[in-house]
Amino acid sequence: MTGSNDKSGRSAAIAAAVILLVTGIVFFILPNVMISLASISPWLSASLAAILVLAFFLLFWLRARYQRGRE
Repeated sequence: MTGSNDKSGRSAAIAAAVILLVTGIVFFILPNVMISLASISPWLSASLAAILVLAFFLLFWLRARYQRGRE
């Protein structure tokens, strides 16, 4: 494997690592944010958590669609 296929694989690995790192940081601070929001509304707190979890999967789904479109 040489050429663009190797470069493409490396690029995908770097993108996945960055996405996982950012997501890990967000999920690390999420409990504190949820506790703060729960003082306002438990529904608001749960909604934020659900949106962030769905956004994690949506991001990988969109990346896969983008990659399929490029091939």
